[in-house]
Amino acid sequence: MKRTERTTNGHSRHEQAMTLTAFFHDQLRDIYWAEKHMVKALGKMKKASFSDELCMAFEDHVQETRQHIVRLEKIFELIGLRPQAKKSEGMCGLAREAELIISETGEATATRDVGLIFIAQKIEHYEIASYGCLHQLALTLELDEIAGLLESTLSEEKDLDRELTTIAKTHVNYDAMEEV
Repeated sequence: MKRTERTTNGHSRHEQAMTLTAFFHDQLRDIYWAEKHMVKALGKMKKASFSDELCMAFEDHVQETRQHIVRLEKIFELIGLRPQAKKSEGMCGLAREAELIISETGEATATRDVGLIFIAQKIEHYEIASYGCLHQLALTLELDEIAGLLESTLSEEKDLDRELTTIAKTHVNYDAMEEV
């Protein structure tokens, strides 16, 4: 069935594309704020972690997150917008949850590390969802170079998620079981 120039809601395809583009820009601003906020939050999580392996994973991801910010700034440049952050309510909630886990668990314990992995993976899943959706929107909007940049970040977020799972499965969860 051939599509008509007008859609069911009465807007032309051009008007819909502009709405989709505006939404895309809004979500870029959201993840830009989230990434900038995560640099600070990851520093706190690193400082609170007990396992050397988890501490190193957080440290490495701080460096990656800085690269994510640079990529997002490049994306803003490519679309002709200045980088502007929009407070991410989702990330704010996750950051508060991280602080709560730190305050409610014993210092220098594997149990705290379990909690830190738990919240870090929630954060990664938020970022994976955001970058996955942004990547697909960039493809839909035929922004191939931007889609490539988003795909690189998406891949790195997935890598950290897998690394955190490995850390939990290989020792942290078991170490926490031994704490009494």
